[in-house]
Amino acid sequence: MLKTAALFRTRQRDIFGMLGLNAVGHAAKLGCYMRNYASQAINQLLQLQHTEICADPPSRGAVFGVYADEEDKTDTGILTPAGWKYNVQRTGGRMIEVLRMSGPMPKVGEARLLFAQETEKIPYYSAVAIVGLGKECLGYNPYEVIDEQKETIRRSVARACMDLARLDTTRIEVDNCGHAESAGEGAGLGVWAYQELRQKKNRIAMPAIDLYTTKDEVCDIEGWRIGVQKAAAQNLTRQLQEMPSNILTPTAFAQNVVEVLCRSGVNVEVKVEGWAESQLMNAFLSVGKASCEAPIFLELSYYGTSAEERPIVLVGQGITYDCGGLCLNPMDKLYVMRADMTGAAVVVATCRAVAALRLPINIRGLIPLCENVMGCNSYRSGDTVKCMNGKHIKIQGTDHEDMLVLADTLSYAQNFCPKCIVDIGTPSWCMHKTLGEAACGVFTNSEILWQQIKHASMHTGDRVWRMPLWEFYTKQVTSGMSADVQNIGKGRGGKPCKAAAFLREFVPCGQWMHIDATNVMFTKGTCFEYLRAGMAGRPTRTVIEFIAQTICKDTAPKMPKKEKKQPWVLPGTFHNFPRKLGVEINLLCTSFALFDKRLKIKRNCSWWFDCIVTEKQTNHQTIMNITTAEHDEKGMKIEIKITNADLPVENIHNQAIESTINANAFWYVEDMVMVIDDFS
Repeated sequence: MLKTAALFRTRQRDIFGMLGLNAVGHAAKLGCYMRNYASQAINQLLQLQHTEICADPPSRGAVFGVYADEEDKTDTGILTPAGWKYNVQRTGGRMIEVLRMSGPMPKVGEARLLFAQETEKIPYYSAVAIVGLGKECLGYNPYEVIDEQKETIRRSVARACMDLARLDTTRIEVDNCGHAESAGEGAGLGVWAYQELRQKKNRIAMPAIDLYTTKDEVCDIEGWRIGVQKAAAQNLTRQLQEMPSNILTPTAFAQNVVEVLCRSGVNVEVKVEGWAESQLMNAFLSVGKASCEAPIFLELSYYGTSAEERPIVLVGQGITYDCGGLCLNPMDKLYVMRADMTGAAVVVATCRAVAALRLPINIRGLIPLCENVMGCNSYRSGDTVKCMNGKHIKIQGTDHEDMLVLADTLSYAQNFCPKCIVDIGTPSWCMHKTLGEAACGVFTNSEILWQQIKHASMHTGDRVWRMPLWEFYTKQVTSGMSADVQNIGKGRGGKPCKAAAFLREFVPCGQWMHIDATNVMFTKGTCFEYLRAGMAGRPTRTVIEFIAQTICKDTAPKMPKKEKKQPWVLPGTFHNFPRKLGVEINLLCTSFALFDKRLKIKRNCSWWFDCIVTEKQTNHQTIMNITTAEHDEKGMKIEIKITNADLPVENIHNQAIESTINANAFWYVEDMVMVIDDFS
């Protein structure tokens, strides 16, 4: 550029010299010469600038996090360790300065794009996204029942990856932001979009994602891999949900499952209509008999441990399209009823993820596939069908076919002697009004399963909420005179609960859990930054985490540790315990103790409570009265009087005071409801 400018100045001097010799004669010729030369010089300058700017087109992006208080706009923010190292080593401190000058720090779920931040002439990362991570102290929130730190990472990383993808970025490297697994989930879910049926020129760019690492830093590559696998599983569920029902028929669904799972090490057995007839699955067959597409039953098997180990059975509702039968659904429901096979898609994706993660557990997946459409052979309201377990179902409405499909499958599940049975379906549209997009509804007869699925949802951010499974709803679906159960039942409201009560009638003995995913089947794209508008693929990640946690012993989220209270020790020298009436025991307490208010303690000169101990053999009662005589700075003198002591004192334990009878005995106060347990 400097040589070009010097040449231009030299030519200028020559031109003005020529003007002095013959200004009039050469005016036209010189004007033409200057225009041609200026045009060439400008073209050379523009070409040089274009070459410098476009030598490395934008192709790589990076994502880093910043901690800041959203409520404090003056907070200057703190970069994550990886972000700070990049800021110092690659940008010379420029990145954080530009970020602070650009305004308040980005909030949770927001990303700010910075370009050409590196000091090199050709930067390695053409674009850098800084995402808001909120406060550094975020963690498990017991009121929201979620790990806020992990959910914040997912939301923010997903937003950054979406913004970078719009720039046609081909590769994005993501900082772990404090938890590599959550970062992998957010990145994998955020860049995905269903566009198989669009022309390639109109498709959204889907960049490759990877974990940002440096040579001298220890990275959690395993956590990143787990997060990416979970995101891929949920994306598989979304893909199957989004596929049109005229393309994804029961037969096509089975073909896709065989292609996907057989390469992952999961065995797939495809059973046809004749097999279902031999198993007396009349409820399942009645739903699909009106369709031209024959019903199919899939049986998935994954063995991660010894074959003798009892499996977890996953049951997925697989109605590839549901118009409601003769009880036609309204138009707004018909549009999304291609995803009435959400349960089946979740089971398929879960089995693939479990196989990819090589979890040491056995899984058996059962998927009944059919279509619920109108036809000359449609089943009708008022029909009665006999199920596999011998019970008769009164069909009150053909638009409640979900329970019919799952009923026979749950009865068939007992053949595998499972540890537990988990079924996923979409039986009740009322869940939209009940929980919205916040959480799935869970019904279970096992407190253990509920705690495990709840803890799993805390980690994944895809929450669940326990719904009642009371005998009240069972009576509403079993009180008919003409059949054992009805698929709608009596009474108003409570349709999700009545559907679960219906399914419980077909569950064999053992632990069982029903997940109603109707309300989380699709999303408007406004609740979670990592899910675009459309099918959501939930609750795939929660089911995967639930299976992983069944392997682990201690999976509950830990609350901040509190100082453990020491037992209340009353040292002293005692007489032998009396077995006669009216004998008193005196001891000296070395600390001032405040008794629990639940014991109706009198806070005056006399404190007392009555403790009744009953022995099963004799039914005798022993009443212990405790009073205080006096106290001073050194301690408190307590008088204990035992009356009606017909029983040996050795039988009086665990209800009030437990003792060791020796010369220097120690008395401990147990932490029980009717005992002195809350003191300072």
